[in-house]
Amino acid sequence: MQSVEMTYISNSEADTVKLAEHLAKKCRPGAVIALDGDLGAGKTRFSQAFAKALGVNEVVNSPTFTIIKEYEGSEMPFYHMDVYRVGMAEADELGLDEYFYGDGVTIVEWSSIITPLLPPQYLHLFIQYEGEQSRTMRLTAYGEPFATQLNEIKWRGI
Repeated sequence: MQSVEMTYISNSEADTVKLAEHLAKKCRPGAVIALDGDLGAGKTRFSQAFAKALGVNEVVNSPTFTIIKEYEGSEMPFYHMDVYRVGMAEADELGLDEYFYGDGVTIVEWSSIITPLLPPQYLHLFIQYEGEQSRTMRLTAYGEPFATQLNEIKWRGI
């Protein structure tokens, strides 16, 4: 499967929110976004902005110890996962496919731990800390609809 890549430079929290909102508005049920980056890079902040754009009214925080948190959005559920403390064998037993192929949108923090379990079509976002306010975000789309979305961002911007 061909992938599409792009780099997004975030010079502020507002830039990060803008990207999260743009991607959230384009997502449909079954969409999976895989997030990676160092501690403190902004994975949870991105997830919070994404959830808000989906119409989630609850406080969204990192599900580090609960692994999976479910939220109700205005049009579909939002599934927020953090697999930092999960090994492949344990993750395989969690029934992740029910979320990945379900009726909501899933964000997986620390996704590189479970890459073989991700569906064939997903968006990978690596957030790199560059300074107090700035981040470099490398996005890789594996399949549709994400490849089209990244190409639109490249040509039209956000």
